[in-house]
Amino acid sequence: MSPAGRRGRRVARRGRPSRRTLAWAGSLLGGLGVGAVVTALVLAQAPPPPPTLPTQQAASAPGTPSPTLTQAEPETGGVLRVYSNNIENLVRNEADGACSRVTELEHLSSMLVDDAGRPGTADVAPPDLLLLQQVSGGAQAKTYADRLSVRFGYPVGTYRFTVAWDDPLGWGVTHDCRVRALGNDKSKQTNGIIYNTRTLTLTDRAVFAAGWLRPGTAFANGRGCTTYGPESRDAKPSRAHKWQRTTAVAARFTINGSGTTVFAATMHLPHQNLFHGCAGYRDTGVGGSGIRLDEAATRLLRHSKLRVIGVDANRTRLDPAVLDDYGLTGYGSTDTLGHIKIDYLFVRGAVQPSAIDHTVPGTDSDHLALYGFIDYGHDTGKA
Repeated sequence: MSPAGRRGRRVARRGRPSRRTLAWAGSLLGGLGVGAVVTALVLAQAPPPPPTLPTQQAASAPGTPSPTLTQAEPETGGVLRVYSNNIENLVRNEADGACSRVTELEHLSSMLVDDAGRPGTADVAPPDLLLLQQVSGGAQAKTYADRLSVRFGYPVGTYRFTVAWDDPLGWGVTHDCRVRALGNDKSKQTNGIIYNTRTLTLTDRAVFAAGWLRPGTAFANGRGCTTYGPESRDAKPSRAHKWQRTTAVAARFTINGSGTTVFAATMHLPHQNLFHGCAGYRDTGVGGSGIRLDEAATRLLRHSKLRVIGVDANRTRLDPAVLDDYGLTGYGSTDTLGHIKIDYLFVRGAVQPSAIDHTVPGTDSDHLALYGFIDYGHDTGKA
């Protein structure tokens, strides 16, 4: 079948939720029907050690000091174009239980929009930040970044990336794909940030673990929560390494030619976050959301003027103000996975209005992408 035919087939099925989505929604409805409050006596104990995460990397070029907010650089105005999406390893789960591959260019063409929210027009401008969940690793992130460079006529290497795990360990078996090869494509999962070096300079990064409620553990206002890692992981052998897909990555940038600093993070929380928000040991996260930055990431955020977080929270109905403690507001209220919303974009900055609720309806992924175009500079009157 031709690429156009494959894409038409995907578009025709887009209105029909996949079996995977229906099963997820079923668990949601079933769980919401449980009215009993679970209580448990939890013995006091020291928190378990955090999982071993990738080593922090120095991000500045040798001999180049990292810019800080105290530098007296002139701040020029502009627009920072940010997108967030769970790309599902560029493999879609179809309604009939089949799966189909999506090319990098197909995904980009479906997600990137102009100022009126329209994809595929001559007015679509190069993005500055892509906050991606469920990337296969560094190799896929590099290929995606290179295709993005070529898409806008830039030299390969113009768009670069940073990922939580360069080569995450595989987990699962079929991932709801009848064709084993397609299921294998979804077995390695991590989070990544792709950035435009024409606009941004990476100055620092941090990686940190998510929290979760281990199945079978009682939830007592957070006292069953722990860090999701090797010491507390899925008991099922095929899911032993699933925790790696929830390792988050955060980064701090400086806008080139400007004194404006930018914080960005991408996160993918465990399915257990649906019913019980957990962000770490006895921690339900900010506002009970399951979202929490660690100390290193919080430090990057506090020293940044513009702030963006993209997250597949696996949790519905998060209030736009849930991350007020971090100075961020949520944008977009449209459902992002079938008939539910579990994907969020939080921003601190002067976000331009969106004709499509900051949610791209034709995204070539199981999840719809979110976006925010952020005005910055002295003339905006905002961050």
